[in-house]
Amino acid sequence: MTDKTEAFFEAWGMTDAADRLAALQAAVTSDASYADPRTDAPLSGPEAIAAYVGMFSQAAPGAVAEVVHTDTRDGVTRATIAFKMPNGMEQMGQYFIEHDAVGLICRMVGFVGTGTPT
Repeated sequence: MTDKTEAFFEAWGMTDAADRLAALQAAVTSDASYADPRTDAPLSGPEAIAAYVGMFSQAAPGAVAEVVHTDTRDGVTRATIAFKMPNGMEQMGQYFIEHDAVGLICRMVGFVGTGTPT
């Protein structure tokens, strides 16, 4: 299941909209739900998610999202992601991911940081 998580976050660095959509369509269900602190409400489906991810590519050309660590318990995967900017700046995020019976991502909720106290 982590291969779908890897594919999902590889799409964040893709500049071509068609390639990004194809990558996300291969990683998520047709009605997948995605939310993070920057979404006003959960997004639904690969097209909406691809449009949102495309804003990242446009706002930070050359930036990538790299899966640093994953672990799974009771059907939920926790993924730690490093958002790496071309200037060396890095921001960490943590995502909780649910998959369907064939391993596609059906729900993903993201948080800024890794949950460590400040």
